[in-house]
Amino acid sequence: GLGIDIIDLGLSTTPTVEFMVPKLSADGGIIITASHNPKQWNALKLLNIKGEFISAKDGIRGTIGGKSGDALTPIDIAKFSLAFGTILKLKDAKKIVVGRDARISGEMVHHIVVGNLLGIGLDVIDLGLATTPTVEMAVVAENADGGIIITASHNPKQWNALKLLNSKGEFISEKVGQDVLKRANSGKFEFVEVDKLGVVAHKDYLDYHIEEILKITAVNVDAIKAKKLKVVVDAVNSVGGIAVPKLLKALGVEQIHELYCEPTGKFAHNPEPLPEHLSMLCAEVKQQKAHIGIAVDPDVDRLAFVDEQGIPFGEEYTLVAVADYILTHKKGNTVSNLSSTKALRDISKKHGVEYFTSAVGEVNVVEKMKEVNAVIGGE
Repeated sequence: GLGIDIIDLGLSTTPTVEFMVPKLSADGGIIITASHNPKQWNALKLLNIKGEFISAKDGIRGTIGGKSGDALTPIDIAKFSLAFGTILKLKDAKKIVVGRDARISGEMVHHIVVGNLLGIGLDVIDLGLATTPTVEMAVVAENADGGIIITASHNPKQWNALKLLNSKGEFISEKVGQDVLKRANSGKFEFVEVDKLGVVAHKDYLDYHIEEILKITAVNVDAIKAKKLKVVVDAVNSVGGIAVPKLLKALGVEQIHELYCEPTGKFAHNPEPLPEHLSMLCAEVKQQKAHIGIAVDPDVDRLAFVDEQGIPFGEEYTLVAVADYILTHKKGNTVSNLSSTKALRDISKKHGVEYFTSAVGEVNVVEKMKEVNAVIGGE
C-alpha cells in the first residue's frame, strides 16, 4: 500500500532474515516472531539497512562507524540523546544521570551525549565509568528525571548503545521508546541560549551503591570474612574491574586475584559471560586454588560463577541459588521471565511462596515484581 517492494522469505530464521537484508540491498527488514514466548504472543522485529535490530525500549544500539542511519554514528548518537532529553524537558525535567562502561567508543559517545543534553538545558550528573545497576540507583538517589547508560552490555567491542532510564531508574516503557524514535526521526530539537545551558556535576556513586548493599540484612559480612575466601574476578577489562574487587573488599574478602580487571575496553575474550567464554577464568580458579570465580559482562548486569573445581555454575542457577538464600531470610513472591529455568518455581514452592513469570526483558521482570510484590526476581 505504500509502494514498497517486498522480498518475502516466508518461513525463515531470524539470522537468515538479518543476513539477507544487506545481501539483497534492501532498505530494511521485518521479522514476524515473538522469539521464545508462548503461542499467544507475536511481534515485529524491525531491522535497519544492515540487518541490525534496534529497540528503543531496551536501548538505542548499533555498531560504531559507517553512514548515519545505518549504524551508531555521532549524528545518530546526538539525535537519540536529544530526542530523549527533549521528551524529558517537555515534562519539565531538570536533571539527568549519565554513566558508561569502559568500551573503546565509550568516551566518544559520552562527550556527544553530555554535550547535547547540556545544549537543551538539562543539568547532567556525570558518573563517568559506572556499572548499569549503579547508574540506575543514582537516578533515584539524585531525584533525577531520567538516566542514560552508555553500554552495549555483553555485545562485542564494535557495538555501543544508549540505555534509557525513567525517573525510577528503570528502563523506559515501549511507548516512551517509540516516542524517542519518532522525535529522533523528526529532527525537531530546540537548543537554549547561553545563559540557560545545563551544567555538569561529576560524581562517583560506587561507594553509595556498596553501602546500600551492605545494608541488606541477608548480607552477612562477618560470615563472609570468617570463610577467608579466595576469589578470582574476570571483569573483561571493563567497569567490573573497578566495582567488583571494591565490593568484595567491603564484604571482607582479602584474597582477590584480578583477571582482566583493567578498564581499557579491550575485551580479552567474548564479553558475554557464557561457559564457553570463561576458559581462562576456569583455569585460573584451579591454578590459584580459589574458592570461587566471578565473571561479569562489560556493564556488570550479567553475573556468572565458577566453582572451586573450575566448573562454570551457570547464570540460570545463580538466580535460583540466590533466591533460595534470600527466601530463608525474607518470605515473598518471586519472578523470572518465560525463558528462564523453572527451578525458581520449585524453590518458591519449597519456601511456601508464589512464583510468577513475565515477558522477556528487565523492564518486564521489574513491572511484574512490583505488581505481585516480589522480594526477588531476575532473568
